[in-house]
Amino acid sequence: MVQPAFSIIGCQHGHIASFIEKMLGMGYRCAGIFEEDGEDRGLAIALSDRFGVPLLDAIDDALAEDVSVAGCAAVNSRKIDVAELCEARSKHIMLDKPAVTSRTGLERLRGIVGRGRIEVGMLLTQRFHPGVHTLKSLIDEGALGRLVSLDMRKPHRLNAGDRPDWFFDHARSGGIIQDLLVHDLDLLRWLTGSEIADIQGYMAKRILPEHPGFYDAAALNARLADGTLAQLYADWHTPVRNWTWGDGRIFAVGTAGSAELRLQGDPWGAREPMLLLSSDAEAIHPVPLRQPPVSLYADFMNRLRGGDSVLSGEDVLLASAAAVDADERAARIERA
Repeated sequence: MVQPAFSIIGCQHGHIASFIEKMLGMGYRCAGIFEEDGEDRGLAIALSDRFGVPLLDAIDDALAEDVSVAGCAAVNSRKIDVAELCEARSKHIMLDKPAVTSRTGLERLRGIVGRGRIEVGMLLTQRFHPGVHTLKSLIDEGALGRLVSLDMRKPHRLNAGDRPDWFFDHARSGGIIQDLLVHDLDLLRWLTGSEIADIQGYMAKRILPEHPGFYDAAALNARLADGTLAQLYADWHTPVRNWTWGDGRIFAVGTAGSAELRLQGDPWGAREPMLLLSSDAEAIHPVPLRQPPVSLYADFMNRLRGGDSVLSGEDVLLASAAAVDADERAARIERA
């Protein structure tokens, strides 16, 4: 039996390492890693050495006949080019987030998803996080009553000196909303089962004047079609000596209870995900986390086989559309 193959086209973010690892673990062979001329090949070299896979000199080698799936962690603005090339060569694609950085890119993505010639995945890992999966189960089971609001916080450590130049260029990176809050915009739809009806917000700049297009904090207010309210926040201000790279939290309030998900655990206790629930019937207590029935990568493979999936190509498109809309609508706040 011929071993199925995948490749990597664009290797600019360490997220792609998990794709390589899981694909190898599912029995796929890696045909190699291709990085565009002129881009930093340091990560590609490191992952080539780590996983024992070849570095490719030509993109055609990454699109060889035996390759059925490509993973892409290219410069964010170039990912849509790779996706269209994969469509032309009939290769499915798994994109790191964000998939697109502009309205033009979004319309190109809409065309790919709409034509249905290939499957498009994205590393929207939060749907497959045990804590988030458990929170959705509680909401679906009515443990909180009718959902009233969702509040998601996504602070990050910047480590500016380790970031490539393109990261600070809004046109190439997509900026903080599209880069970070695309996860939470996807979760709004998934946790509520409702579509985003309206979204407004702000992006603020307080640091790095040498990068005028780089905004370091963002706050969004959203309304879901079912009436649920949501507040999303992200920043690049987690201190260097903080106990974690980002103390992410999700707060869910319902008519009969509330929940807090601490994605990185507690600095004074277990540094594992923790879900706390309080209701009209019970005082606040930790809830045992439930494992999702499938991983992100197995879910994508199910899609390629025509099976049901947790995350569809349409979900990728709608999350991307929400991020583009929010980025366009957000008012920019500059330091005086």
